[in-house]
Amino acid sequence: MENGLSEDLSDSTQLPESDNDQQVYFVPYRWWKDAQDATTSDESDGNRGVLFMATPPSSYAGPMKLINSIFNPELAFNLRREENSLQNGESGEVGISGRDFALVSGEMWLQALKWHSDTKVAAKCGKTFSAAEDDMSDVYPLQLRLSVLRETNSLGVKVIKKENVTELFRRACKIFSLDSEMLRIWDFSGQTALFFMNDKTKFPKDCQQQSDQELLLELQIYGLSDSIKCREGKKADMAVQNYNGIHSSGTSIAMNGNAGNTSTSIFRSNSSAFFGRSGEAGSLGLTGLQNLGNTCFMNSAIQCLAHTPKLVDYFLGDYGREVNHKNPLGMNGEIALAFGELLRRLWAPGATPVAPRTFKSKLARFAPQFSGFNQHDSQELLAFLLDGLHEDLNRVKSKPYVEAKDEESRPDEEVADEYWQNHVARNDSVIVDVCQGQYKSTLVCPDCRKVSVTFDPFMYLSLPLPSTNIRTMTLTVVSTDGSIQPSSYTISVPKFGKCEDLIQALSIACSLGIDETLLVAEVYNNRIIRFLEEPADYLSLIRDNDRLVAYRLKKDFDNSPLVVFMHQHMEEHYFHGKLTSSLKAFGIPLVGNVNNFVSGSDIHNLYLQLVAPFRIPPDGTLDNDLDSTTIEEVEGMVDNTSSFPDGDAKPCSAKGVELPSDSELQFYLTDEKGMVKDENIVMNEPVPKIGLHRRFNVLVCWPEKLSKQYDTSLLSSLPEIFKSGFFAKRPQESVSLYKCLEAFLKEEPLGPEDMWYCPSCKQHRQASKKLDLWRLPEILVIHLKRFSYTHSAKNKLETYVDFPVDDLDLSTHLSYKNGQLSHRYMLYAISNHYGSMGGGHYTAFIHYGGDQWYDFDDSHVSPISQEKIKTSAAYVLFYRRVLK
Repeated sequence: MENGLSEDLSDSTQLPESDNDQQVYFVPYRWWKDAQDATTSDESDGNRGVLFMATPPSSYAGPMKLINSIFNPELAFNLRREENSLQNGESGEVGISGRDFALVSGEMWLQALKWHSDTKVAAKCGKTFSAAEDDMSDVYPLQLRLSVLRETNSLGVKVIKKENVTELFRRACKIFSLDSEMLRIWDFSGQTALFFMNDKTKFPKDCQQQSDQELLLELQIYGLSDSIKCREGKKADMAVQNYNGIHSSGTSIAMNGNAGNTSTSIFRSNSSAFFGRSGEAGSLGLTGLQNLGNTCFMNSAIQCLAHTPKLVDYFLGDYGREVNHKNPLGMNGEIALAFGELLRRLWAPGATPVAPRTFKSKLARFAPQFSGFNQHDSQELLAFLLDGLHEDLNRVKSKPYVEAKDEESRPDEEVADEYWQNHVARNDSVIVDVCQGQYKSTLVCPDCRKVSVTFDPFMYLSLPLPSTNIRTMTLTVVSTDGSIQPSSYTISVPKFGKCEDLIQALSIACSLGIDETLLVAEVYNNRIIRFLEEPADYLSLIRDNDRLVAYRLKKDFDNSPLVVFMHQHMEEHYFHGKLTSSLKAFGIPLVGNVNNFVSGSDIHNLYLQLVAPFRIPPDGTLDNDLDSTTIEEVEGMVDNTSSFPDGDAKPCSAKGVELPSDSELQFYLTDEKGMVKDENIVMNEPVPKIGLHRRFNVLVCWPEKLSKQYDTSLLSSLPEIFKSGFFAKRPQESVSLYKCLEAFLKEEPLGPEDMWYCPSCKQHRQASKKLDLWRLPEILVIHLKRFSYTHSAKNKLETYVDFPVDDLDLSTHLSYKNGQLSHRYMLYAISNHYGSMGGGHYTAFIHYGGDQWYDFDDSHVSPISQEKIKTSAAYVLFYRRVLK
């Protein structure tokens, strides 16, 4: 029940922002009382409330009936206030049945939910509330119209069908049906007292807009289904608890694997039954985020933070009192409030995928770089969000001035503690408590050997990836004698190698003959746009989405002109009801050698030889392996047809397949782009200008009927150097996370752009820098630096990082070992990036209960096995400390 009419029922499950927006939940009374009896020391305080009896209106002579007016179908009943009966809960155990319910505030409901979610406590109680197992929508809003009747202690209630969807109205009829026995409703929220006030100014503003005698409210009904039962005396490990699709068993399984480690875990669940009829998660915390347009990067980062245990407890509690609205380094508390509200919506019962529009608008306001709907980096968003949450929640209202003292040969422990105390004197928030650690930074001057040591805080570790030195490339090899069809080869070359390395590796892969060589060309839009003929050219000039063809030629191919054939075929299509035709380019350009002085017949026959492997024989199957006899006969046919007069005969292959004649294929001299028809090549006539050029281009025009006799798809299927995709598998070396950490901690010189000012030399020096881990946080965030930037290119490293899941041991990488704290960590969340630089898609893997992991892909949430969470897409890793 909510003060005022909600404009958006889809947002009705979010928790209150203020006391003026207090939600009221309608829950089984025994479910509420069991939690109160266990958590409230003073029973009277926990059960004090106002009792209402739900009865049919006086106008009804018989049992409750549904008014089926087509214009105003409604369910009506009265709530009569029992002034002197059980108001203080002295006899609360007497007469409790399945028809007793309670109205509780959002905060009270959340506390009860926490208690019931702990299966150990529920087992001790021996009492469980069970609802229909197949009902996965137990939290839903109903609009109730309440009015004060003539009796001052009675309320009239109407559930109007037109103000509720059909399904909700049907459930309301079942819940409030009074034909069997009386309904008793306890109000522990205190909200209904507003109806009996004479002072109308105390009503919320939205309520004042209604008439004096009537008020429109919303009720959140929780823990109910079509068949409502209350069972007692059942063992907790045998009962099924269904609170909006949350099934709990007797096994103690804590959120994010916290069972037995900490008292702060709040939601315990069995992960085997979190899905409703739609197949999407609808349970506490298993709620997706809608993609608003390239916002998967934001969704991935938010889900990882929204499943960080201490942060969940914090933002589901009373975090509002710590919001710092006056911090000049913060964002007026707006980012913290927006994130807290979003997290509460994600953890609300019965939540459907949430649209984070409010959070995104706040984000764009304070971080314009994330405005719009372009793809961004999830780690960059994470860095901004953690820093913004810290400043908005900073408990230090007035930051004191602190000055770091020189180490003066003092022990590192003393200096580090001083640095840390100075830091927390100015920075004190839940983010510092949970996410911040400290590392030691040592700088050494290369000239005077001056050593400078500082101890700086960190929010996350950005680890470099020792990238592999091997690159895989896929090319297509094409014969220039028409003997075989094109074949694709995937080879491994040095990542920073040269074209000569590519030629050498490809020659071995395709078994190149001793008298052959390869001519590599880049093909784009059915045209050769460049030849890669310079052996010293670097392979870095070749991009992953380029398409390369290697032509097998005789080593002396430079002694005779090279013909590059480009293809067009006639296409017929209807335009404004009229049949029209046009020429369209298709296929890979084919290459062959000719004599210095050639005729049109030579060009014609050479082309027939090159396209012979693509001819579809009468039986409809291609002969992939042309034997030597066939090749010789085809070559003999080519030689003989050159003497045929124009149009006198059509050449035939060795198998009796009729080949196209000159009247069907048209040949033209053209430019390198194949855009112009410079001159028609005529049979038995010399081709002009042949001897003047090392290479010349010929455009071949096919009629439509002829193109159907060839498998032109073989000519058109040209793979990329590396096919970028969300789940592309590229052979690569495996690098352990420990190796990445060692690369991060190793000593190295500063770059020329990061010169250090030496206080002894009084000049900027290119000092050597060494980092050491000193103080580890409870939540360790590790960023894998997959995106590399150079002056000429940007690239994504696809290196597979083998990271520990259950036991990340950092004891050997820590310079200062505090014996009171554990140095071992367990993985609980991963932000993934699939695809290439500047695009792709972000998802998140989340550990939720026991050994179960879930894949959060925007609004879709589905289980995933632990064996599948380790991929080369892992981008940001979230670890939590495992207690000793």
